[in-house]
Amino acid sequence: MATITERALAATLDHAILKPELTRADVDAELDIAAEWGVFSVCVRPSDISYAVARLTGTGVAVGTVIGFPHGTTSTAAKVAEVRQALADGATEFDMVVNIGALRSGFDDVVTDDIRAVVAAASGHITKVILETALLDDEQIARGSRLTEAGGANFVKTSTGFAGGGATVPHVELMRANVGADVEVKASGGVRSYADALAMLAAGATRLGTSGSAVILGEARRVDAGEQATGAVDAASY
Repeated sequence: MATITERALAATLDHAILKPELTRADVDAELDIAAEWGVFSVCVRPSDISYAVARLTGTGVAVGTVIGFPHGTTSTAAKVAEVRQALADGATEFDMVVNIGALRSGFDDVVTDDIRAVVAAASGHITKVILETALLDDEQIARGSRLTEAGGANFVKTSTGFAGGGATVPHVELMRANVGADVEVKASGGVRSYADALAMLAAGATRLGTSGSAVILGEARRVDAGEQATGAVDAASY
């Protein structure tokens, strides 16, 4: 299995801080982990955006958020309003949940129009479309990936981490095969170890969503130092 340096791996990580039960103290602890390890970004609950921006100022860690999370069933108008408020609060990346029922129903125009409206509201900022692959079959994942590209999004993403399943290598490979070079793939949900991270990157992902950043990067640091990875898994991560 190929390896990757700690710094290069950190540059792929969106540290997830999304559980609804997190207290302010919990959020502080997670933001501090993100800053300590120098991940690319945090992905926070919409109500935490402005706080996260202020706390992370000067760290180089970007702040992203979720839209229509976790079910994707809010109206397009509501998703657009969420993006506009998130932009005003300082978010720079947006992970929207696709209208899962519409995708499963074959309502491709509904799905594409929903994505396109969010992309437009994001005003040039990075937009990622979460398909929730655990709820889809392979045809729906492939079609959802193509609709993500048709809607103008920058990334197609596997999962929220809250639907009983997460990223798998076959699904990442399938998504990668169904979008062009200008669309990237984010693997999220169940990326709990250094080995998981390496597998998802090898399958074609360029961004990883996880709450297990400290364990994953701790393993990468050991490898950088010429030591063997321990095989540590953050079983509580999502």
